[in-house]
Amino acid sequence: MKKTLAIAAIVALMSAPVFAANTQGGFSGPGATPTAAQTSQNGGFIGPNGSVTTVEKAKSLRDDAWVTLRGNIVERISDDLYTFKDSTGTVNVDIDHKRWNGVTVTPQDVVEIQGEVDKDWNSVEIDVKQVNKVSK
Repeated sequence: MKKTLAIAAIVALMSAPVFAANTQGGFSGPGATPTAAQTSQNGGFIGPNGSVTTVEKAKSLRDDAWVTLRGNIVERISDDLYTFKDSTGTVNVDIDHKRWNGVTVTPQDVVEIQGEVDKDWNSVEIDVKQVNKVSK
């Protein structure tokens, strides 16, 4: 009886990742690969986060400034790098797999991203910490 329970427990633990695979989320559009491995995050704070800024203004902010942008993720450039667009322009955004938190978006979906401005010598990108799909 104990062996049967032990085997059942082991089988249950081994099959848990299979059930979790359906809630991974991510980007679905140009350059996306449907087999990209993505993990989910275990929640966090959702609440007032300041005002939404524009891509144009974000590009002029200091390095490591916190920004919230609203627009569309229009293309996947590489593994974690995407093109984000709003009415003022485009910027590359770096979104780690764990930051999708089960959200799946297409280029037609309006999203709100929160993250830090990452300035190099001749480029600006946003290191995204959170992605939320915006209801229309």
